[in-house]
Amino acid sequence: MRFEKDRQNDTEHLQMLAKILIEAMPWIKNATGKTVVIKYGGAAMVDKKLQAAVMSDIVMLKIMGLNPIIVHGGGADISQMLKRLDIEPKFVDGLRVTDEQTMEVVKMVLVGKVNTELVGAMNRHGNIAVGLSGVDASTVVAEPYDEEHIYAGRVTSVDSTYIKDLLSSDYIPVIASVATSEDRKTFYNVNADAVAGEIAAAVGAHKIVFLSDVDGLYLDFNDKSSLISRMTLSEAEELA
Repeated sequence: MRFEKDRQNDTEHLQMLAKILIEAMPWIKNATGKTVVIKYGGAAMVDKKLQAAVMSDIVMLKIMGLNPIIVHGGGADISQMLKRLDIEPKFVDGLRVTDEQTMEVVKMVLVGKVNTELVGAMNRHGNIAVGLSGVDASTVVAEPYDEEHIYAGRVTSVDSTYIKDLLSSDYIPVIASVATSEDRKTFYNVNADAVAGEIAAAVGAHKIVFLSDVDGLYLDFNDKSSLISRMTLSEAEELA
């Protein structure tokens, strides 16, 4: 009886999966072979079970024929490590105050910890992910955000050669949001949203997806009724 029940459950599961795939076929057909940039952040990075589920979903996109690129930050992990080292995290106008000491922690956490964990979670499904940062092959070049944020960077250029080489070799690039300077002598902590947007433009991505705890874009973050669900390019440029 138990065997019959298990077989029935498996059959129902397969039928449900088949229905989902049939409904998704038009979208899959339209997206096959196209590049999608995914900015990964929020609770999906902190919760390990959710992290594993997201990585599995991205692998599924790859199997369906899309070319995903993951760009990630790791603010929560950085703050946690700073506290463990008795360094108080500081923010000004929403930007992390990044001095030389903090920048060392940023590199250690984003490249050495978060990036490695994400690549490892994805490669449990096969050797398909390659971890890198914007420093590798000088992919992302930045400049200081301003005089107060010396090691917080603003993206000035993206060289997508290495990313495209990985895509053409059938790998999923997983990119930490650390950039290099024009003279390759300085490292910068760069907002992962900005890096994702610049990379999406550089590779000519079909779509860019932001995974975040925030519901979306607000005209006034303190006014939840100001949530913007849709806007044109010109409207977005006016807000920039």
